[in-house]
Amino acid sequence: MEIKYEYSRKRSEFGRPCSFSDLLAEVTVDIPPDPSLADDFIPQDPVDFGVQEGPLMAVHEVNTERTQVSSRGVNHVEGGWPKHIDPKNSELTSRYREEVEREEVYTKTIQRLGFVMEHYIRQNNTIDIYEEYFEEEEEEEEEEEHPSAKTINVIRDPNTPKRMATHLSWHPDSNRAVAVAYCSLDFQDSRKDMNSDSYIWDLEKPYSPELTLKPSSPVVTLEYNSKDWHHVLGGCYNGQIVYWDTRKGGLPMEMTPVEFSHRDPVYGACWLTSRTGTECFSGSTDGQVLWWDIRKMSQPSERLVLDITRQDQLKDALGAISLDFAPVLPTKFLVGTEQGIIISCNRDAKTPPEKIANIFRSHIGAVYKVTRNPFFPKVFLSVGDWTARIWTEELNDSSSIMETKYHTSYLLDTCWSPMKPAVFFTARSDGTLDIWDFLFHQKEPSLSLKVSNDPLLSLSSQDNGRIIACGTRQGTVSLLEISPGLCTLRKNEKTLTSSMFEREARREKVLQEKYRERLLREQEQLRAQPEEQEDPQQVFKQAQADFLSSIKAERRRRGLEGPGEDEEGEAAAQETA
Repeated sequence: MEIKYEYSRKRSEFGRPCSFSDLLAEVTVDIPPDPSLADDFIPQDPVDFGVQEGPLMAVHEVNTERTQVSSRGVNHVEGGWPKHIDPKNSELTSRYREEVEREEVYTKTIQRLGFVMEHYIRQNNTIDIYEEYFEEEEEEEEEEEHPSAKTINVIRDPNTPKRMATHLSWHPDSNRAVAVAYCSLDFQDSRKDMNSDSYIWDLEKPYSPELTLKPSSPVVTLEYNSKDWHHVLGGCYNGQIVYWDTRKGGLPMEMTPVEFSHRDPVYGACWLTSRTGTECFSGSTDGQVLWWDIRKMSQPSERLVLDITRQDQLKDALGAISLDFAPVLPTKFLVGTEQGIIISCNRDAKTPPEKIANIFRSHIGAVYKVTRNPFFPKVFLSVGDWTARIWTEELNDSSSIMETKYHTSYLLDTCWSPMKPAVFFTARSDGTLDIWDFLFHQKEPSLSLKVSNDPLLSLSSQDNGRIIACGTRQGTVSLLEISPGLCTLRKNEKTLTSSMFEREARREKVLQEKYRERLLREQEQLRAQPEEQEDPQQVFKQAQADFLSSIKAERRRRGLEGPGEDEEGEAAAQETA
């Protein structure tokens, strides 16, 4: 290797910082181009350069195993007694209390604790930390939020083929669980692989049921006992009544004998407010309402035939397809029938015919649901055919005081909001949930939400009115959370709703009186006119002319009739007539 240039420095200068100075440019090496080497070069075309603006990220996937959580509880009973004292024996416990109270240590302890408690009670009474200082000032009106709802959970039937979610019942303890009755109500649906189980679902674990209820026949309706949370009442498809104790598993505790049960499916079963909390009653399309006591289910304790002619004949009875019982009216209940009639019954009447108090001719088709208003028990709501109607028991044998518009699809279920007196929910056969607030809108729902493509068969609201459960024909239960404006009671809302119901009741009463007056005038006019024998042939010709004129008017409205089609259409209509 040839050294072209050598840098030299004294040894004493090693390690010192370098000091540079500006000098003129100097060419040390000059390599001239060689044209003979140009043939060896290959030009690169095109030239691509990749530029990454964002930071480089790494993707890592972890598949974790699902933890199976089981619910365990502790049943705390009275304790702290000595071993020789039985807490269930009242004589031993009272004798032991007397012995303890005679001891000197007990007296001194009570005096010492009493002094401490008195000090803290006086301290609490010194100032009221919950005192409102500005009660008279009006609250600032909050901005009206747009009504909305969102799906927070979906519970599906774990079996195949899928069955209908026919009824929903919330657990009375903070609505932590929901009982769902699964049954196929299709006519003569006798598939061999059809499962008959129903389930209780824990909302925190929607992927597997908390308890499987195993009845002898598919359950159409399920109801929790509000007094004893562990008892669940069920009405079966074969007419039997069955109840479960959830502490003892999914097998029925007892069921009614087939010979003393209903002859048709049980569409309604309700617990009664009794001292023991063991009484219930049921209704079926066989035209009977039966009362039961779960302590003795060998036969019904009472029976009522839904014969509106009050002859107590089972052959003339109307089939019950919905029941409603309100604890605030312990002797009254409502029955919705297949024939579109609502029957108000009074259990305290002496004879069975007298138990049928009032009759409301409500809908064209079956009354799928009837329910009382939780704030005004004399006002109740019903759904059937294409409308929902509001009634009052103060007007007998009259039409409804309020009603919704006619929908294009059937209405299959409804329920009131437990928090707002004028809000109720309706379920339609096209899978739409409608939320109505009659204080603000009476012609259109405040919110319409497409929940499913399948018909909605059942509805149930939590006690706080925030969560709505909707059951579909395919066994899917959707839990919807609605906006706070639809479940928060506003100032004076209860008074305004009461005034609205009273106003509509007065209006309906005035219309009813005017209608009766018009009927009386028409009857008097008929009596004053001499009787004339109408010619049947003339009546037929007049009816035919009216029929043809209505057809032509309808064709003109649709734009189907041209200038030369008048005679042809009339001839065709005459042939049809």
